[in-house]
Amino acid sequence: MSYYDNPRSTASLVGHPIHPMLVPFPIVCFIGALATDIAYWQTADMMWTNFSAWLLTVGIGFGVLAAIVGLIDFIGSRRVRDLGAAWMHAGGNVVVLVLAIFNDFVHSRDAWTSVVPTGLILSAVTVLVLLFTGWMGWAMVYRHRVGVSNNAL
Repeated sequence: MSYYDNPRSTASLVGHPIHPMLVPFPIVCFIGALATDIAYWQTADMMWTNFSAWLLTVGIGFGVLAAIVGLIDFIGSRRVRDLGAAWMHAGGNVVVLVLAIFNDFVHSRDAWTSVVPTGLILSAVTVLVLLFTGWMGWAMVYRHRVGVSNNAL
């Protein structure tokens, strides 16, 4: 493999990078937690805070798995580590997981105080940071061609 080949994913399954297979799950869960927090804020129906807590828990679980696989890719390729977008993507996703874990603890309190205002704010900030890290992940794939097969050209 020459230096001019696209940076490869070191964590792959039958040639397919694993990290992009896992990241949709925490993204959907954290956006869903924001949506259910908003629903609870508007209705005060306890069901929504339960949904938020479960979505956060599942999102954290899949987020940790995606982070482990992403870290394997990050550590396994000097060319990936040379990309500023990779550092911002990784650092931003650490922030997302810390916010989500803290938010999950907040959601373990009594329903109203678990969502309004702290849980709602944490969910919104988490989604905003996800927008940034998603953009950086997009830049790594579409601008720097990380994990894209040279045969796909």
